[in-house]
Amino acid sequence: MRMTELAEKGMSIRRRVLGEAHVNRAEANKSAFDAPFQALITDAAWGHVWARNTLPTRERSMMTIALLAGLGNYEELALHLRATRNTGASQDDVMEALLHVAIYAGVPRANHAIKIAKDIFAAMAQEEQA
Repeated sequence: MRMTELAEKGMSIRRRVLGEAHVNRAEANKSAFDAPFQALITDAAWGHVWARNTLPTRERSMMTIALLAGLGNYEELALHLRATRNTGASQDDVMEALLHVAIYAGVPRANHAIKIAKDIFAAMAQEEQA
């Protein structure tokens, strides 16, 4: 089945933000069971929301990180922390977002998110040195 224009735009942005390797793995692991979900997130999250021209990718990245941390979605948080290498959000930007999480969503959520961010950023630094 041919992808719609929305799906093509969404997939392009998804690849740009999350990276080719991640999206290729997700696509390779896609099954008949989760294909409808994968299409939904590609169209809705990436094709509709991330594709809007109202906010730069950096700001969308910071907002996403804050929301994921505030809601305790730590696995997705790690994914989006890694994506900062593609979005332009710096470690300082991430800390600012997580400080907001501490005030508006709770210190325990921010504390755990900061631990994850430290681990992810350390791993990313090691990858860059290798």
